[in-house]
Amino acid sequence: MRRVAATETSLIEPLGELLIDAVHSGASIGFLAPVSRETADRYWHGVFASLSGDLLLWVAEKDGVVVGTVQLALCDKDNGRHRAEVKKLQVLRAARGSGVATLLMCGLEAEARRRRRSLLFLDTLLASHAEDVYRHLGWIRAGEIPDYATTPDGELFPTVLYFKQLRA
Repeated sequence: MRRVAATETSLIEPLGELLIDAVHSGASIGFLAPVSRETADRYWHGVFASLSGDLLLWVAEKDGVVVGTVQLALCDKDNGRHRAEVKKLQVLRAARGSGVATLLMCGLEAEARRRRRSLLFLDTLLASHAEDVYRHLGWIRAGEIPDYATTPDGELFPTVLYFKQLRA
């Protein structure tokens, strides 16, 4: 697992493949199925353009294949410099259950601590496998919002909010 620099745009194609795999396997990460290659590439170009600011990106690779990714959006408001949002944790279907999500989240949390972020938050689809992952990693359920987002196949679904307080 490693943090990605804004100049590593050669990762856009494999990250696009990962995004397509995640959405087509039911992940609610902001896209409706089917996701086109063009849509995935456009999204990742936007992410890479933001990496010089308050967005951080990690990838996990195995045998030269991108098998996972996660993002951390640092709050830049004066009253929020202690917090950050975890965004778009994705693990390739074939790599699920092998510890990739844990590796990514532990690396992200270590960097958040290094940057003096003591509160992390995220949202995920109610009753998704992701909820199990976050609870396993010590995240606390804060609440639920009905009809917040749609599943990749277009059905309105509740979103669950989670947070984690980091200790120094």
